This record gives sequence, structure tokens and C-alpha cells, in this order.
Amino acid sequence: MKKRRMAVGAVLGALVLSAGVALAQAPAFFRIGTGGTAGTYYPVGGLIANTISATGGGVPGLVATAVSSNGSVANISAVNGGSLESGFSQSDVAYWAYTGTGLFEGKGKIENLRAIATLYPETIHLVATKNSGIKSVADLKGKRVSLDEPGSGTLVDARIVLSAYGLTEKDVKAEYLKPGPAGDRLRDGALDAYFFVGGYPTGAISELATSSGITLVPIGGPEAEKMLADYQFFSKDTVPAGTYKDVPETQTISVNAQWVTSAKQSDDLVYNIVKALWSDNSRTVLDAGHAKGKLITVQNATKGIGIPLHPGAEKFYREKGVLQ
Repeated sequence: MKKRRMAVGAVLGALVLSAGVALAQAPAFFRIGTGGTAGTYYPVGGLIANTISATGGGVPGLVATAVSSNGSVANISAVNGGSLESGFSQSDVAYWAYTGTGLFEGKGKIENLRAIATLYPETIHLVATKNSGIKSVADLKGKRVSLDEPGSGTLVDARIVLSAYGLTEKDVKAEYLKPGPAGDRLRDGALDAYFFVGGYPTGAISELATSSGITLVPIGGPEAEKMLADYQFFSKDTVPAGTYKDVPETQTISVNAQWVTSAKQSDDLVYNIVKALWSDNSRTVLDAGHAKGKLITVQNATKGIGIPLHPGAEKFYREKGVLQ
């Protein structure tokens, strides 16, 4: 009888152990809201999703995916509502959401919003046709201009830029298109210019420059200096000559691309995700996978955040000495 009880106990123990292993290996899903497929968020999000997933040598049991979306505002709303675990956002939009100011004025603060990392600078592109005669932002008056679609961070910044140069949406023939369709209309002669905020070079603009020819309109002068003074999340930026075919060096401004999540996400999970993000394997993938990948570094991960870090991310950065 004793031997039988021991045998039964051994079987039960094995079953419990087996169940424990199964539970430990049960997949955890972690979606990353990005942007339109023609922009920079989507390909960069795909690279990061691959490196942090278990199949890419990242977090055991994690299945991360990059999800196309309408951009910063939509991603923050989805993270806040729980339909996304994380998402990319411009630093200005994340700050406004957390503080309930700017674009989120009167909508309440999204106080659960937390940062995982600053990724790279996002350059404000003002793309125009070569024969449009547009040489400055002020020249947009009366022109057919796409400001990007509602819910995007680009639309917010386009409005700020227009205002700095004494213009409103009513002063231009405004359209509200994603970068892909806007580029198509520019190529077809149905649009004079469009705004795009994202890391350079972006594929859609590169293709447009090669196939049709473009000009990048500078955002500089005293108007830009005032924007930098009024909005701390803007920085001076320069698109180097040759970034896009036959386009000379162009002065402009930028914000930061950030990866954000909710305070409700597990500290351990976010810690392990951040650890995987800054692994040697991830470094190789980021460097080889996209032109902006080399700018995604652990040294810049906590710069220009503007909102609280997720505790799991903060723990990692303190261990690495990035935060004191």
C-alpha cells in the first residue's frame, strides 16, 4: 500500500511539474501599435517585435507583433483602453496625453501612460513637388496641402508649424491623408505638398523622390526658433544632402519617437522586454534592419521622455547605469 501511495504521489508530482512547465511556457502576447505601412513606425516596430519575441531569441514565451495603426494618438488611446499592450508615439503627443494638455485638453489626463524607451528623432518633413513654387512654409497659402489624417501626431505638429508662420488650415486647401495616399496624389499632380513626421529616410518619400522628383521645404528662421522656445519637445534637425534623390541639405525640426505602454503591464514582463530590446542580438538586428536602427541606443533611451518610465523599464536602466 505504501509503495502504491508513493507511485501515485510520483505520478501526481510529475503532472503538477508538467502543468507548471506548460504554464511557464504559455505564450504572452504583446502588441506594438505603430503607424501606416508607408511610414517609419511600422518597419521599426516589426524589427523590435522580432527581437523581443521568443522566436527571435528574446523573452521566453513572448509573442510580440507590430500592428499598423493611425499613429501616435490612436496608439495612446488603444493602450489606455487595453486593446494594445504598447505603442509608438511622438514625445509631444505622449506628454499632452499624460498631462491632459494640448491635443488632449479637456479630455482628461491619461495618468497610466508609461514610457518604455525613447527610440530615435522624428523629423518633420514638408514634401512638395518640384514645380510647386513652395520654398517656405509661408508659401503654402492657397496650396493643396495634406496635413495627415485625424488621430495622427503629424496633424498636430502640422497645425503648430502653420501657426508659427501665420497660417491656419483655412489658409490652405487642406486634405487629411496618410503619407502613402498623399504621396500618390502628389505624384499625380492632385496635391502640392504634404506633411510627414518620421525618421529619415522613409521609403515612400525616397520612392517619390526617385520617380517624380521632390523638394523638401525648410522649417527654419525666427518662426522655427519661436517654436523651439514655446514647445520644449521640438529640437533642431537637419536632413542631410542626398538623403532623398537630388534634395540638398534641409533645415527642419524634430520630435522623439517613443515606445509607450500602460502602468498596468507587469513590471517583470516590461523589465524582460527592455532587457531583450538592448541585447546584443537586438543591436545586430536594429543596425542592419533600418536606417533609423543605428540611432536606437540604450544611451538615448531615457532622453526627452516627458512622462514617467514604466517601473520595469526604470529598474533595467538603473541597473545599466543609464539612470542614476
